[in-house]
Amino acid sequence: MKFNTLAKFLLISTFFVNSLSKNCTIEKGFKEKSIPTSIMATESNSKNLDTKELNWYFNPRNDGLTPEPAKEGAELIKKYDSYYVGDTKEKVLYLTFDEGYENGYTNQILDVLKKHDVKAAFFVVKPYITSNPNIIKRMVDEGHLVCNHSCNHPSMASIKDKDKFSKELLDLEACYENATGGKKMAKYFRPPMGKYSELSLHYTKELGYKTIFWSFAYKDWDPKSQPSKEKALDTVLKRSHNGAIVLLHAVSKTNTEILDELITTWKSQGYSIKSLDELPSQQ
Repeated sequence: MKFNTLAKFLLISTFFVNSLSKNCTIEKGFKEKSIPTSIMATESNSKNLDTKELNWYFNPRNDGLTPEPAKEGAELIKKYDSYYVGDTKEKVLYLTFDEGYENGYTNQILDVLKKHDVKAAFFVVKPYITSNPNIIKRMVDEGHLVCNHSCNHPSMASIKDKDKFSKELLDLEACYENATGGKKMAKYFRPPMGKYSELSLHYTKELGYKTIFWSFAYKDWDPKSQPSKEKALDTVLKRSHNGAIVLLHAVSKTNTEILDELITTWKSQGYSIKSLDELPSQQ
């Protein structure tokens, strides 16, 4: 009886461990992605990390100087390979777009970027990839970074379970690889809604990602409440600064209409626009 009980225990334990080492099944045709061993090994290291949900924000400035980051996030940024600005010693900008869904403007945005030979980063969710594979392929073909914004756009701070957290990022990787014929997704992650915790930043770093916040954003995400072109241009330009990570939403009609003039003006002011791949080291 003791032997049979032990055998059953070992069988159940083996099944349980094997089930944790894989993601849940994703859409038909996608490759399963395993949870990296390094992530599984850090469970004990994450037990004492703060799980309080924080909201990313910055204090806007109109004088060309670097905005101050959220006080509660300043030290975490340094510790967990995260950025809200890039190289603040140079007149450089990093242009990023969030893509929750397609609103008919992304190809126009890509046309403008191609005209100016500017490379941007597009943070996408899973439904965007599955609904717009041709746009994703165009982004890749034209040298832009397609980056991780999670599968389902949850507050990542709300996901305490390590495997569930990893699944949000790894399933998106699998979806992207499936859409692009096996290309690897750029290792940059933007937390949905700017919500994060120390634990979520830790999990993100252990997955090999840099967390990308921003030092410029404005109310451009509501298609039913778009700013005027004049107001948008004035807001973006007066708040531009060295090393700015600029967040724009690609669902915005106004952003699409001002982008050509915006890039032209930035360049006339001496700014260059660089890829996230050119962010300075945190060391």
